[in-house]
Amino acid sequence: MLICSAHKVRVFFCCIPLLVAGCGGLQEVWEGPGAKQFRPQAIAVLPPMASQYDSAREDIQDVLSGALAKTAKIERVVTPESVTDMFQASKEAFDSLVFYFSRLEMTGQSDKESAIKLGKALNVDSFLVVRVNSWEYVRKEGDNVGRVGLSLRLVDATTGTTVWKARHEKSSSYMFYRPNLKDVANDLAKEMIAYMPPQYQQGASLSQGLAKK
Repeated sequence: MLICSAHKVRVFFCCIPLLVAGCGGLQEVWEGPGAKQFRPQAIAVLPPMASQYDSAREDIQDVLSGALAKTAKIERVVTPESVTDMFQASKEAFDSLVFYFSRLEMTGQSDKESAIKLGKALNVDSFLVVRVNSWEYVRKEGDNVGRVGLSLRLVDATTGTTVWKARHEKSSSYMFYRPNLKDVANDLAKEMIAYMPPQYQQGASLSQGLAKK
């Protein structure tokens, strides 16, 4: 269940220049100076920022939380239900979320004060900011495809700074039967999280190995 009042605020993930990943990696990825040393113990996936694909927000939050829970390198992942309950129960926490998203839209930067407030409210040391870039069935290069695209931003909730951010997309072609977009999103989430701290080293090794070939 999504937060109804969140629909009152239309916020969009800003187009921030990212570094293009090498062959075999994500479409776009950037990491901060402390990314390789970042070892979060608890993480929450925030409700996805508003976009034209609002119908996918609940599925995406669920998919990402589930994928993070399987990584083993993060001790605790806050469930989407707990995140929603907290924002519904605390006006101060919800106001911090709205302000954080608004500042991110306007400046492209993580607002440190509101990020720290969100971390304390959720009782986590990191959180994931999500925007759904695509969630649709389209024609692509003559084929019918189900397409899902995401932008992710990992934030250190103890300092309010961005540790890592990335953008990627995954498609599944079909002839008669449409693929379940949630299944496509599951594959996409696993691929992106493999490159995210503290799992980044696994993705980096893969990218470096392909680059040497």
